[in-house]
Amino acid sequence: MSSPRSFLRNLVIVYVALLIYASLYPMSGWRETGLPIFDYLIAPWPKYFEIGEIVVNLIGYIPLGFIVVPVLPHHWTGKKKVAVAVLSGILLTFCMETIQNFLPMRVSSNVDLAANSLGVLLGALVGVKWEQALFASGRGLARWRERTIADKGLAGDAALILIVLWVFVQLTPDQLLFAGGELRRLLDIAPPLPFEPGRLIVFEAAQTASMMLAIGLFARCTLRASGPTLIVALLVLGMGARLVGSASFFVPSSPLAWLTPGVQYGFFIGVVLLFVALRLPRVAQHALAGASLLMASVLINMMPESPYFLRNVSGGPVITRRANYQNFYALCRFIAAIWPFAALAYLSALGLWRGERLADERSVA
Repeated sequence: MSSPRSFLRNLVIVYVALLIYASLYPMSGWRETGLPIFDYLIAPWPKYFEIGEIVVNLIGYIPLGFIVVPVLPHHWTGKKKVAVAVLSGILLTFCMETIQNFLPMRVSSNVDLAANSLGVLLGALVGVKWEQALFASGRGLARWRERTIADKGLAGDAALILIVLWVFVQLTPDQLLFAGGELRRLLDIAPPLPFEPGRLIVFEAAQTASMMLAIGLFARCTLRASGPTLIVALLVLGMGARLVGSASFFVPSSPLAWLTPGVQYGFFIGVVLLFVALRLPRVAQHALAGASLLMASVLINMMPESPYFLRNVSGGPVITRRANYQNFYALCRFIAAIWPFAALAYLSALGLWRGERLADERSVA
């Protein structure tokens, strides 16, 4: 049986893993300084600091406190849940800050430790207040999930987490709309094709249309309802996240840097293809979702470097160099690179599971 607690328990695991990746990025150049590793705990207030980075540290740990609280035993008091959630968060951030002593590109900070701990506390307080309304059986999330998500248990949890992660990676500013699966930059491989305006437009249009079809059909495979309302809402949410990411990460702010001519063509082509595909049988939608994920991943790794993001053009917008923003940006890029392959693995496993379940039902009948 599905339950909000099972989903949140899995979400906690995923979120902690993401926090560890962001805290220890780039996880290279490990060395021992010879200095006491706990000296940062008693360091004075730094002479130079940025409020923005402190806020990022605080916000990053608020969701952790919020989702840990409803996972804890029901019979615990609110104060006990808050205490356990905060202590768990403090232990996690303490370990991360201490390990950063061994990374040349990271700096252990008691200010970061305090901001992260405060974030967990705020999240836990909100979690206690809204736990019953959102996560109690038959209410809030449980009722929404029962009505909306087709599969129960781990299959439904995985689908929800993948959709949440897809929205999250749309915060990555310097890539195409809905793009993902770009292993080329992750592995530091040069573009296989030289830049030509016409070629780039064709690649961008094809990649955008393929990925739009893929995410629309992926969502359709996980939903009970056959209507397009939730799928349209998901696509709009993804575009909103892209606007926020481009406005936040680029200096100067460039909210529409991703809206290139190729993306515009691909968006309208994708709308048409998705409109037609939503009328196909569910089995065909499932297969087409997987094929679209593969197509989009091949295209993003084959296309020439786009000049529209102006990463190496003088005077154009560049990714902010603030440390915490860089870590968050790197996390988004990493998830974006692996997301299509995780989604494809999920669809494959889901197809096998649904096929076996149908066969069992027929044999019983």
